[in-house]
Amino acid sequence: MAAAVDPFLELLHSVSVGLTSSELTELKFLCTGRVGKRKLERVQSAHELFSVLLEQGDLGADYPELLRELLASLRRHDLLRRLDDFEAGAGAAAAEEDLRAAFDVICDNVGKDWRRLARQLKISDSKIDAIEERYPRNLTEQVRESLRTWKAARREDATVPQLVVALRACKLNLVADLLEEEQARSLQNRNGPTSPMAGD
Repeated sequence: MAAAVDPFLELLHSVSVGLTSSELTELKFLCTGRVGKRKLERVQSAHELFSVLLEQGDLGADYPELLRELLASLRRHDLLRRLDDFEAGAGAAAAEEDLRAAFDVICDNVGKDWRRLARQLKISDSKIDAIEERYPRNLTEQVRESLRTWKAARREDATVPQLVVALRACKLNLVADLLEEEQARSLQNRNGPTSPMAGD
């Protein structure tokens, strides 16, 4: 099965196709302090310029700020909207990933207190009973199903900070601390590397 195309590379491709030769000249000028002179002289297209910036670590899916600055300088609001759409999608994917990790932490640590947490998350007693009947001897699945039920009910309002608040309200502070540590780790992993000094 063929690997899916990286959405950020797709975005860069669509931006590159939408730029004129004069805009490429402007972009090269704006990147003078980041890319060495000889490298810039060899760049013949926006694709090549973006490739250099990707290689140097100045640009990436998790740190597209430079792309936003460059497009804003060109006043290409149509292309900025594409970047906005990409970031909205990436944000949703990141939130989904955070919730999955949070569910794992809660399933591993809440144990028999899951009913108290479920009630704090506004899951009805009838649904809690139904979950227990569905997974009578599987505590982990009871916890996970209760979290799935909460997520399905809250949709986009289901967030990790809400789970932390609910855990603390249930006096499950150790699990809340673990959740916050996991999210801090996740955010740190998504931060881009610091940009290296431009070389020739």
